[in-house]
Formats: sequence, C-alpha cells, structure tokens
Amino acid sequence: MATLDSTPVSGCAGTGTLRLVRLLYAVTLFLSALLLFVVQPMFAKMVLPQLGGSPTVWSVAMVFFQAALLCGYAYAHVIVRSLPLGIGAIVHLGMLAAAALALPVAIAQGFGTPPTDGIALWLIGLMAVSIGLPFAVLAASAPLLQSWFAAKDHVRACNPYALYAASNLGSFAALLAYPTLIEPFVSLRLQTQLWTYGFAVLALLIAGAALVVARRSSEPTADHAAGTTARGRAVWVALAAIPAGLVIAVTAYVTTDLASAPFLWILPLALYLLSFIAVFRDRPWIRPDTIMRMIPFAIAPLTVGLLGGQRPFWLALVVINLAAFMLLAMNCHWELYRRRPTPNRLTEFYLWVSLGGVLGGTFAALVAPHIFPLVYEYPILIVAALLVLLGSSEPSFAHFIREAAPPLILALLAAVAGLVLHIELPGEAELPFQVALVALAAVILMQRSRPARLVGWVVLGFVLTGLWQPGLDRVMAVRSFFGTHHVEETSNGQYRLLYHGTTLHGAERVVDRAVAASSSPEPLTYYYFGGPIAESIEHVRAAHGGLAHVAVVGLGTGSLACHKRAPEQWTFFEIDAAVVRIARDPRLFNFISACAPDLPIVIGDARLTVAASLQRYDLIILDAFSSDAIPVHLLTREAVESYLMRLEAGGALIIHISNRYMELGSVVAAVGATEGLVAYIKQDGRRQPSQLDFKTNAEVIVLARKPDDLGDLPHRLGWREIKPRPDVEAWTDDYSNILGAILRKQLGI
Repeated sequence: MATLDSTPVSGCAGTGTLRLVRLLYAVTLFLSALLLFVVQPMFAKMVLPQLGGSPTVWSVAMVFFQAALLCGYAYAHVIVRSLPLGIGAIVHLGMLAAAALALPVAIAQGFGTPPTDGIALWLIGLMAVSIGLPFAVLAASAPLLQSWFAAKDHVRACNPYALYAASNLGSFAALLAYPTLIEPFVSLRLQTQLWTYGFAVLALLIAGAALVVARRSSEPTADHAAGTTARGRAVWVALAAIPAGLVIAVTAYVTTDLASAPFLWILPLALYLLSFIAVFRDRPWIRPDTIMRMIPFAIAPLTVGLLGGQRPFWLALVVINLAAFMLLAMNCHWELYRRRPTPNRLTEFYLWVSLGGVLGGTFAALVAPHIFPLVYEYPILIVAALLVLLGSSEPSFAHFIREAAPPLILALLAAVAGLVLHIELPGEAELPFQVALVALAAVILMQRSRPARLVGWVVLGFVLTGLWQPGLDRVMAVRSFFGTHHVEETSNGQYRLLYHGTTLHGAERVVDRAVAASSSPEPLTYYYFGGPIAESIEHVRAAHGGLAHVAVVGLGTGSLACHKRAPEQWTFFEIDAAVVRIARDPRLFNFISACAPDLPIVIGDARLTVAASLQRYDLIILDAFSSDAIPVHLLTREAVESYLMRLEAGGALIIHISNRYMELGSVVAAVGATEGLVAYIKQDGRRQPSQLDFKTNAEVIVLARKPDDLGDLPHRLGWREIKPRPDVEAWTDDYSNILGAILRKQLGI
C-alpha cells in the first residue's frame, strides 16, 4: 500500500544525526515491505497442492491478506491515537515478540484434508492460524513507523513522506525477486528459514526506531480542525474497493487458462501497487486527463472479448486486460489521493482504504462465486471503475441518465430477448455477430469525450457477449471453488458440450435435444476411439493381457468411462463435486449412466486421494485440467513418485498434456527421467476441424518403467520416445518454470 506524497518541507535540515535516523527508518520500511510482499506468494504456493492448484486459492488468499492488512492498520491507528509514542513503541515490540512464536512460516497442524464444501472459509481459517499474527503485525509496522517519524521534532527537520520511496522499493523488490530469483532457485523450506531471519532483523531495526521514539518528549500534533464526513469516508472505501476487487478478477482471468502460480499471480498485484505509486503524488507519472483519454482504447476490445468463448489471441487479451486494469486502478487511486485528508489523519485514512480493499476482495473472491453462475463480477467491476470517470465530468445524475439512455435501453432489450424470450443465435449468425461487435468497439472509441455514453455502450457490449455465442444454446451453468462450468448445446441440436472456463472438457452426440439413450455412447473430444488416449489405453491393456484396476484423475463428462471393459475395475478421482454432479446426471451426459453406472468416484485432490488409496493399479490416467491449465502440482517429481507408489510392476502412466499455451512434454520427460522412466509422446495429427465431429486433437505422453510395459505402442505411427532436454529441469514442489513452458510453446523452441 503506497503512502501519501507531499512537497518537501522548506529548510529541510541535513544534520548527520538526522540523516542516520532517516536511513534507519528507510531501511526498516524497505525490509518490512519486502517481507510483507514475499510471504504472500510464498505461503499461497505452500498451500496450493492441497487445493488442486485452483486459481481461486490466490483469490481467497488475497482476501485474507487484505483482511489481515485491515487488522494491522486498525491496530496501528489505535496505537497512534491512544498511546504516547514511547509506550506505543514498547507495545509494538511486544507484539513482534508474540508473532515470532508463530515462526517459521508453515501450514498449521490439525486442519486435515480440505472439505468438499466451504473450502474458501477453510482456507481463510488455515491462513489465519498459520500466518495471521505475523502478517498483521508486519502490516502495522509501515504506518506505525511513518507516524513515529512524523513526530513533531522530526517534522521540523524534514518531510516524513520521503520514506515513501523506501517502502515501495521494498514492495517492488519482493514482487520482482520472487518469481525470478526466489521461486526458481530457492526451495520453500529455505525460503521460510530466510524469511524468519529477515523477520528477526526487522525486529531489531524496529527496536532501534522505537528507541529513537522513546527518547523524544514531543508528540505529533493532533488535527482537530479537519474533520471527515461519513460520505467522505464512504467515498474512500468505494474508491479503494473497486481496484481491490479488480485485481482479484483480472488475476483469475489471467491464470484460469495458463496456470495458477506465483509468476502469474504477481503481475496484476505489481500493477496494483504500481498504480498507487504512479498517482499518489502531487505530480503523477501520468496526468489524470491523459489516463481518462487512454481508458477507452483499452476498454473497447475488452468489452467485446472478455465474455466470449475461445481465446485464440490469448497473449493480446492478457496484455489488454492488464493495461485496462492498470488504467482503471490509476484513475480510482488518483481520485482517492485527490480526496486525501491531512497527514495527521494518515492512519485513519489507511484504515478506511484498507476496509475498502477487504470489501472489494470479498465481493470478487467470496460473494460473487455464490451469486453469479459465471464470472460476471469482472465486467461489473469494470463498469463500476468507469463510473469513477463521471465524478468530475457529469453535472448531475439526470444528465448521466439522458446521456447513457440509448445504449442502456438497447442492453435492456437484449436482456429481455435472451433471458425472457430465450432467443438464440444460430451458427450462421457468427460472422454478422462478430461484425456487430467490431462496430460496437468503434462506437465506444468515439465516445471518449462523453463518459456517460461510453459507460452505456460498454454495458451493452457486456450484455451481448454474455448472453450469446452464436451456434450455442446454454443448458445450464454452475460455479464452484474450482471454476465455472457451463453446459452448452449446439444450435442444430446434435451435440451437448461441457466447458470449464473457456475450454471444452467433453462432448456427447444428442438426438432431438435429449441425450441419446444408447447403451454405449461414443466418446468424443480428446477421448474418441482411435485417438492417442484411446490408443495408449488399448496398447497397455494388450501388453498386460487385460487390465485389473485403472485409476483416472479428472472426470469431465465421464467420457473415459466408456473405454472401460468388463471385468475391469476403474476408479475416478475428481476434485470438484460440481463436475461429479454434472457427469452423473443422465439428463446432461450419458457416459457414466450408460457405460459404468456403479463407477466409484473419489472426491478430493488427486495428490492426496491417490496416495491415500489402498489399491494398486495397472494403469493410471492423468487427465486433470482447470480450464486449459493442468495444475502444476500434479506434474512435479513428488506427484509422479506418489503415482508410482500406487502403480503395479509393469504398469503405465498416461498423461494428457494438450495445452494451447505451454509446452509440457519436455517437463514430463524430465520428471520421468528422474524416476528412471521411459517416455513416449504423440501429437494427434487429425486435420478435420473438430467443429464438424467434436473429435479434438490430443497430445499425450506415456511413462513406464521399461518399453515392454507399453507393448507395441512405441512402434506405432506417430509415437516417438522423448528424452529430457538439457535446458529443461524437472519440476518439483519447490521449483517450476511456467514462463519457460510458455516461451517454448509460443516460440516453438
């Protein structure tokens, strides 16, 4: 959290003693901010394997961190307002000592396996017990140190807000260092040890700063003249809540299809912090009127692309999302800075701003998933951020209504057509629909000087793209801790589809808009007969003369259940209970009810449930995805070790690694080599577009202890042995290189 900037006080003294005091406080603030921003991704990564690698883990973690920040700021505000400086310093040192008892940072004992419901509250409780006290005390240090430095004797000598740069330098050092220097090279165990040493050094520095305070007899002058109204405080809260909610929404958007990892978590968080630094000053880096002129150029493509289906130009969309977020956050934070109180009310201001952060984060991470079937909170927060543009430009609410009325009326009519009249668009309407969206983006750009009209057209764009994807009719939508699931039906009534996020996770042919009653429905998408997954299953089966027990990680629509043969015993491991309900419902999909009605399904994260299984398997199939992202913790060396413990001698491990964004074959090969496994890979070469029959090209890698365990598979057309690359290290729970996997895929290296 950035602090207030200020014009330097004239006659700033430069005595040697004062320079040493300033250096002490600057170093202390730097280290405090560094530790605060390192512990966030460090602990979230620590708990990630227990929760399926879901992007929601970081969203919920952000809410916890914001709440702990609020507690720290409230504590600092009470200390500053209620106690003399010296006594307040002693109290804070006592709190630091108490917090040290909770170190080193580790997952608290006694929480056991995560529940199938209420995971968010379970995670918040886990984090509160594990790191709640150290984090809150650490968060309180920044406002306390600034208030101590602002004691009357110091203010006469120099501007206390000069410490602003040191605090933010520490924050950025942490955000830049964690994904580039810490995560790839330092194990989690060593990270926690180093963090503990850093906390001890910080405590010593704070003790030194407290000693300086205790030797001062003067107190900061209270400001009783400049009161703040309830409306003013409410505006502070709102202006802080909008970007706080947006940072969670945009992080979830970026990580849903790629991977949930600190490398991607930190990008939006860094921009969030940067937005404070850029505008929390009398001379912002970018003029507010320039920000307002730039916003439409980022919002226009976002309006027509945010709620669409596939994301073929994912990198461009990520860049646009981050740019739009940065501009909207800067605009909100500039308004916040413009409405700041005098420095003597600094801790109160931080308290209300922190409350706004908690409310915004709670809405995006905890409330929205329970009230919206899809990620509607993101466009809602974008519209709320755009409304901030109206703060200084619209003379009245009536004027806003007159300006925004035309597009808002069109949005209302579209909502009635889609939601009430159930009008759907056939596949033939896709091109005209896309042309209309491009025209809408152009209209938004033409409204740059009319903020109210711009907001109205943006609302219309979100309504249109949220209601319709030409060629698809929505059957149902459901949301869980692990993502959004929506069942669609092609407008010609031939296929029913399951999407998780933006990625197709299964399809079934239907007849007359009812699921076919065939006793043996045909698996489609990646699982079609003759595809690499089916081929690998058949050859492992042939090598064994049949399969006794098979474990499948990831359920989807249950398509793989129709690859089962009697009397084989197949067990599915699925983390999301919502997926189980969808797959078992014969009104939606018929694979399980027709092919394996008594199919056992174990709910929970596969890292835990497969390891806890008492059964040994001839074949383990890893087909776990979150949208298009494979949870990283399921591909690490430790994960493969846990699979091998449950694999019979001569068994095989099939891993589905199809991915639009990351190259994972070399990663799996490297992991397999560390366990002495051979690896064979195949990239499906079907040229027929999947939209014609919904048979999708798959990339599959098969691991075994020796080639003979795979029968004739290594000699089949398209299969090749893949050796570890010298430039690709095996991923572990302590190390993963998401950026490298992305670059290899996108650059073809």
